[in-house]
This record gives sequence, C-alpha cells and structure tokens, in this order.
Amino acid sequence: MNRNHRIKNILHITVLLVLAVLFMFPLAVTVTNSLMSEQEIADNYDPVTDKNLSSYNDDTANHFARFQLIPDVVVLKQYYNVLIKKTQFLFMFWNSVLITFPIVIGQTIVATLAAYAFAKLKFRGRNLLFILYIIVMLMPFQVTLVPNYLMAGQLGLLNSHWSIIFPGIFSTFGVFLLKQYMEQIPDSYIEAARVDGANQLQIFLKIILPMSRAGIAAMTILVFIDNWNMVEQPLIFLQNAAKQPLSLYLSRIVDGEKGLAFAASTLYMLPVLLNFLYAEKYLLEGIRLSGIKG
Repeated sequence: MNRNHRIKNILHITVLLVLAVLFMFPLAVTVTNSLMSEQEIADNYDPVTDKNLSSYNDDTANHFARFQLIPDVVVLKQYYNVLIKKTQFLFMFWNSVLITFPIVIGQTIVATLAAYAFAKLKFRGRNLLFILYIIVMLMPFQVTLVPNYLMAGQLGLLNSHWSIIFPGIFSTFGVFLLKQYMEQIPDSYIEAARVDGANQLQIFLKIILPMSRAGIAAMTILVFIDNWNMVEQPLIFLQNAAKQPLSLYLSRIVDGEKGLAFAASTLYMLPVLLNFLYAEKYLLEGIRLSGIKG
C-alpha cells in the first residue's frame, strides 16, 4: 500500500512539474526576449512572422520560430524605448492605476458591508436577494454590456473612467466571496459583543473585519488582477485613446517592434506578479476558508 501511495505521489508531482513548466515557459520567453536586441528577436521570429515567406529560400530557410531563452547579448534598449521614448506607455500605465485602484477600494467597501448583511443580519427577502446576486454574477459580460452602456450614456459618463469604475465598484463577485467567508465566523462572537453593549457598526468594525482579513485580502487580489487585465470595457466605453488603460497598449505595437512588445509585456505583468507573490498566503487561505472549490 505504501509503495502504491509513493508511486501515486511521484506521478502527481511529475504531472504538476510538467504543467508548471508549460505554464511558465511563455513567461520565461517574454522576460528573456525583452533583454534581446531587435535584430536577435527578428532572427528568431521572422521565419514565421514575415508576411513575405516566399522571400526565404525553401532549401536553406528554417520556417520555425526559435524560442531562445538565453540572449546572445543582454541589452536594455527595449526598456529604454518603452519607459523613455514611448511616453504612451507611461500615460496608459497611470490610466490603469486610475481605473483599477478606485474599483478595488470601492468594491472592498461595498462588498464587505453587503456580505456582512447577507451573512449575519436577518431580514425579509435576504435569500432571494442573494440568489439575484448570484444570477447577476453568473451572467457573461456581454449580457450586461448594453444596459451598462445605455446607463453610462444617460448619466453622461461615456468616454470617462467613471463609466468603468462605477460598474466595477458594484460587482457581485466580492459580495459572494466574502459572504461565504463571513458565514464561517461563529455567531457566538457577535452574541458576546451584543451582551457587552456593542452596536452593529462596532461589531462590524471590531469583530467581523479583523476576522475576515484573509478573505478581504483574497478578494482584493482577485479584483485587482481582473480589472488590471480588462480589455472589453475600456475598448467600448473609452473612445479617446488617451484615456485607455495599459491593457490595450500591446495591441497597438506594430510588427517591427517585437522587442518593444516583449519589454512592455514584462512591465505590464509585473504589478500582478508582485501582488500575487506578496499576498499569496492570504489568497490561498481566503479562498480555502470561503468554501470555493477550484
């Protein structure tokens, strides 16, 4: 039995290692290629990206891309071009910050209050209202796109960041996640606080919020990642390119700037990676205690 158990563990670890390598390979290629010169990148990818493949000699040309991980010569010119010469990158970076952070802060406030009401307060229609929340959460983005667009037009918010921020603040995902988490908190703590004379606000601030710290951290990380990577909303609601976030920048890099694309992609994913690495334990604990299955 022990031998079979060890064999299963080895197989599981092997499969996980293979999957980890497959998932990490594009990331490694992006980072290392951002340190290559434009000529070296062209030598690696032009056989498959050049539209005029007939110019290559079929007898001598290799029509396959080379995913080279180690640069022949390490250069930082691509980062200089992105951060110094291409000012559009920094403008769109701050646009992403101006859109994402208000959504994260606003949704955290709204979600914690709503989740507390659903999890610990007794009121008529609570279960029905929460079911409606779930239905809205399960709807694809395309279903709510037209109502959101029409409402933003009526409020005069089109082509402004608020047309994206307001729907993001009132997203239902955070409420669902935190409600599941807060239900794990024993009611005995709340009853003891009431006996001591605490009101609802004091219970919420001094008991529920401190005990829900891991769940709130997990929610903020997931909300940050989701909104940092948004594409459809800014593409539709923001017609002015100067107001669009960084997530739309990469699509505008022309074919002759492959090195620029690798450098921009590396810088673009850094906030997400740093955010995840810094708060990984909170994310895993929050999702585990909330009862959500992967």
